[in-house]
Formats: sequence, structure tokens, C-alpha cells
Amino acid sequence: MKKLIIINGPNLNLLGKREPEIYGSLTFEDYLEDLKSKFPKVEISYYQSNVEGELINKLHEVGFSFDGVILNAGAYTHTSIGLGDAIKGIETPVVEVHISNTFGRESFRHQSYISPNAKGVILGFGMLSYELAIKSFLD
Repeated sequence: MKKLIIINGPNLNLLGKREPEIYGSLTFEDYLEDLKSKFPKVEISYYQSNVEGELINKLHEVGFSFDGVILNAGAYTHTSIGLGDAIKGIETPVVEVHISNTFGRESFRHQSYISPNAKGVILGFGMLSYELAIKSFLD
């Protein structure tokens, strides 16, 4: 059984409430239950933090024992050299995920410190981006 973890960064705890025109009206916890039912043969863990250091600590914790990390680092994608370095330092492959198309938004969102060390990047497909990331670890 594949062991994957979804790690969400800042403000993603507000999914379902925050800017529903961009992020939709579904909470991530509700969506997670749907994902688990779609992939019963995959062990899916979940972690969310608004704190950069806690995200780095979680990557260090799971980065040598999981089969994959699905990371939506939120705004830290565009600012955190530390998260990029953490991904570079672990063995577990990371897929960078974004709900929105970051290239269709403000120009500062076009830069990612995650992408250079990620296995791949999936963005712009709404919550489906997470499902596509899971499938990338199964194929």
C-alpha cells in the first residue's frame, strides 16, 4: 500500500470560506474524505499549518519514510527558500500542487522555490489537482 501525505500551507485551513470564486466552497477536510474513498488502497495522511517552520519540520519527519508528498505550500511557494531546501534534502518525492493557476494571478505568484526540487507541478485544476497528484504516484 502506498503511503502518501498531503501537506497544505498557510490559509488553506480556510478552504470553503476563503475566496470561494477562486478556491471553491468545499472544505479540505470534506474533500479529503472523498479522496480517501476514491483511493482505498492508498494510505493518505494530511497535515496543515500556517507556520513555515512547522511545514519544514513535517517534511523532515516524513521525508524518508513516505512514498510521496503532495505539497500545496500556498504563499510560501513564492517566498520560502527554506521549504525548497527542505525538499532538496529529503528522499521522498514531492509533487507541488496549487488549486488555482498561479500564472493567471499576480506576477509574484509566477516564481516558485518549490518547483526546482519537486518531482512535478500540478496547478489550476481546482481541488482535482490533489487527485491528479495522487495518480502521479500510482502510475
